[in-house]
Amino acid sequence: MKKESIRTVIVDDHQMVIEGLKTLLNGYESIEITSFFTTGKAVLEFLKNQPVDIVLLDVNLPDINGVEVCKIINEKYPETKTLGLSTYNEPSIINQMIKNGVKGYLLKNATADELVHAITQIHNGNFYFGSEIQNILASSITDDKDAPPKLTRREKHVLTLIANGKTTNQIAEELFISPLTVETHRRNLIRKMEVTNAAALVKIAIDKNLI
Repeated sequence: MKKESIRTVIVDDHQMVIEGLKTLLNGYESIEITSFFTTGKAVLEFLKNQPVDIVLLDVNLPDINGVEVCKIINEKYPETKTLGLSTYNEPSIINQMIKNGVKGYLLKNATADELVHAITQIHNGNFYFGSEIQNILASSITDDKDAPPKLTRREKHVLTLIANGKTTNQIAEELFISPLTVETHRRNLIRKMEVTNAAALVKIAIDKNLI
């Protein structure tokens, strides 16, 4: 009797990444890509009616960030397991994903074989964190708790402009990016700083000498 394939969906804000993952995984009979999405809301809507074993989940999404999507999936669809697959390697984000129920986490430079191994391990009820992720989490334990979070150059630009009182549209115009991208950076900054609003974001940025 043929073993059933692991029903897997991909959630990533870049269509090229989705196509690449589909190409990588289609060569493995144990994996069945049942659907793919570019937003958090879309996959949550899909899960209401479709059984899924594994969700490959990016952190950076244009509507609901992956950290929150992971929490909702864990609470509402406990039979569906999430595997974080992202470029984000900040310990604070990985720990938030773990807190919200992620069963594994890989960086996007992982090989196809490791990705399939991670999917299989998680489907079998185990946890799987890539060696790079394990090293990041281990080193973060000894880091100074008061050390500021690592920000990308673009995030620093956006943070400075927020502190200067610029609106989303003004920031978008100045940096030649879309307002939606500005809002994504804003959400990422709030998450990294572990605050709830822009005022608290600016205060902690000043306290930590980030601006």
